[in-house]
Amino acid sequence: MKLVYFAWVRERIGIGEEEVVLPAGVVTVQDLLHWLKGRGDNYDAALQAPQMVRVAIDQEHVPHSQPIGNCTEIAIFPPMTGG
Repeated sequence: MKLVYFAWVRERIGIGEEEVVLPAGVVTVQDLLHWLKGRGDNYDAALQAPQMVRVAIDQEHVPHSQPIGNCTEIAIFPPMTGG
């Protein structure tokens, strides 16, 4: 599965995208964010406040309780601001 990172999430992690194989216990978006935080200091720094992070599965915004299922892409980005 492809993970894509945007804005300050990308800057803190240090890459724009990556291919990963998720462990069996990663079922929801919340599980994914928790798993990512454990992958290193850069991921932990990017996901310090996971409730602030927005997620899209296959280009559709989803809540953190959303099951990941058999998607092909998950995008992770900070909240959008107006202006």
